[in-house]
Amino acid sequence: MSEQAIRRTGGQVLIDQLRIHGTEMIFCVPGESYLAALDALYDAREDIRLIVCRQEGGAAYMADAHAKLMRRPSVLFVTRGPGATNASIGVHTAYQDSSPMVVLIGQVPRGHADREAFQEIDFRRMYGQFTKWVAQIEDAARIPEMVAHAFTLANSGRPGPVALVLPEDMLCDEVSVADAAPFSTVQASPSSADLDRMRAMLSQSHTPMLLLGGQTWTPEAVRDIAAFAEANRIPVATSLRCQDHFDNLSPYYAGDLAIAPNPKLTQMVKQTDLLIAIGPRLGEATTAGYTLLEVPRPRQQLIHVHPGSEELGRVYQAALPINAGMPQIAAALAQMPPVDSSRWAARTADAHRDYLAWGVPEHNPGAVQLAEIVAGLRDRMPPDTIVTNGGGNFTGWVHRYWRFRELGTQLAPTNGSMGYGVPSAVAAALAYPERRVLSFSGDGCFLMNGQELATAVQYRVRPIFFVINNGMYGTIRMHQEREYPGRTIGSDLQNPDFAALARAYGLHGETVKRTEEFAAAFDRCLAADRASLIEIQLDQEAITTRLTLSKLRDRPRPPKL
Repeated sequence: MSEQAIRRTGGQVLIDQLRIHGTEMIFCVPGESYLAALDALYDAREDIRLIVCRQEGGAAYMADAHAKLMRRPSVLFVTRGPGATNASIGVHTAYQDSSPMVVLIGQVPRGHADREAFQEIDFRRMYGQFTKWVAQIEDAARIPEMVAHAFTLANSGRPGPVALVLPEDMLCDEVSVADAAPFSTVQASPSSADLDRMRAMLSQSHTPMLLLGGQTWTPEAVRDIAAFAEANRIPVATSLRCQDHFDNLSPYYAGDLAIAPNPKLTQMVKQTDLLIAIGPRLGEATTAGYTLLEVPRPRQQLIHVHPGSEELGRVYQAALPINAGMPQIAAALAQMPPVDSSRWAARTADAHRDYLAWGVPEHNPGAVQLAEIVAGLRDRMPPDTIVTNGGGNFTGWVHRYWRFRELGTQLAPTNGSMGYGVPSAVAAALAYPERRVLSFSGDGCFLMNGQELATAVQYRVRPIFFVINNGMYGTIRMHQEREYPGRTIGSDLQNPDFAALARAYGLHGETVKRTEEFAAAFDRCLAADRASLIEIQLDQEAITTRLTLSKLRDRPRPPKL
C-alpha cells in the first residue's frame, strides 16, 4: 500500500484511536473547533455512538456517570472557551470521584495561539488543577501515542480525568502514522508481607471494621470482599455515595458514612480498634470533617488500601498503608485464612440490626412523607435498578432509605455537585436501556441541568425523574438557620410547574402533593412509553430526615465570646 493511500487527517487518526481503545459512546456538544473530528465520526458512526447534549456541563456529568457504570474511560468532546468552561464542573466531579475520563477539547489554530484569539484559553493552566494530565497535541503524528497514554493514565492507579487539547488546524493536517494498540490498565498488587501483617493485626483486634469506597471495584472484587467479610464476620460500612459496594441486606452491613450518618454507626467507628479502609480517600465527608479519625495519627489502628500511592499518608498516617487496586486486594483477602472472630461476632450482628432500624421510615412534617415513598420504591423495584441523584439535602432520604444490592446501581457525585441527577440518569439509561433508572433531584438541583430532558427524549430512553420541590436551596437554608437563625437570604426559589415543563419536553408528567397520590402516579410512569417525571412537593419544614427547620432555628446555642 502506498504512503499516500494510508494518509489520514488528524481528525481521522483521532477517531481511529478512540475506536481501537474500545470507545462505544462519545458525549458532546458540537463545536466548530473540532469539525474535522466530527467529520471523521461520520464514517465511524456504526461503531461509535455520538450523544449530543444540550449543555457541556450535562455532557460532562453523563461522561462521568458512563465511566462509573462501565468501569473504563469515557470520552467527552467539547469545544474551546465556553464549551470547556461549561464542562469543567463535570470534570471536577470526575476528579474528586476518581472517574476515568478522556476529555477532548477543541482549540484555536496553532498560528493564533497566545493572542487571546476567539474563545482562547490556556487549558494547561485551567484544567491542570483537576485532571491527572493535560497536554496539547501540536503534531497530528503524535495522536496515537498521546491518546494511548491518556487512556492508560485515566484508568490506572487512582482513576481520573485526562484532558487532550486539539488545535483546530492540527485536526486537518494529513499524516501517515501507525495506530497504537489498545490501552492496558496498570494497578498495584499487595505484597505477601502486607497481607501477613494485615492478618496479624486483624487477629489481635477486638473491634475491627471494614470501610469500603472509591473506584476500580468490579463485580468479582465485590464478591471477594464479601467473602472476606463473611469468613471473618467483620462489620462493613461504606463511604459517601459508595453504598452499592456491598449488599445492604448482608448481615455484615452496618451502613454508610455519609453526611449526617446513623449516630450509632458514627459511634461504632470511634470505638473500633482496627479500621480497614479499602478504597476510600478518607476525605472530609466520610470522616465527618476529619473528626472521626484524628489527624495525622488516628487513635484507631488504620489499614489504608488505595490504588493511588499519592493518597496514602496524604492526611492520615496509617499503621499499614497498602498500594493496591480493588480487584487485587479483594482477591488476596478472599484467599486469606480467616481469624478467630468470636470476640466481635455479636457486635457485627448488632451493627446490622442498627442499620435496619435506621431504615425504618420516620415521619416528616407535611402531607408528603418522603421516607415512606423511598422505602416503598426500594421494596418494589428490582435489585438492578439504577438510582441517581445530584447534591442537596433531599439526598438524605435516598441514602438513608434505599437499599443498594449490586455494584453499579448508585450514581451520585461524592463532591456534592448539584445538577448531576438528570444527566447521570440519561447516561445510565443509554448504557442499560433494559434496566429501570430512577433519578432524584431537588428543585434547585434539577434546574441546573434540566435541559437534558431533551436528550432523554431525543435518544428515546426512559428514566423516571423525581423532583423534590420545597421551594428553596435546602442545604443553604439549613446552614443559614443553624449559623444565622432567622436571617435567611438568597435561598428562596420561585419554581415552574415541573410536571408541565416535563410535558413540554415530551415526557409524561405527574405532580404529587400527598403521599397517597404517589403510588398511582408512579404506576402511570411505569406504564408510559417514554421518560417521565414526578414533581413531589415537600414541606419546607422537612429540612433533613431528622430535623425540622423550626427545631434547627430554635435550638440552644452556646454564647459567642
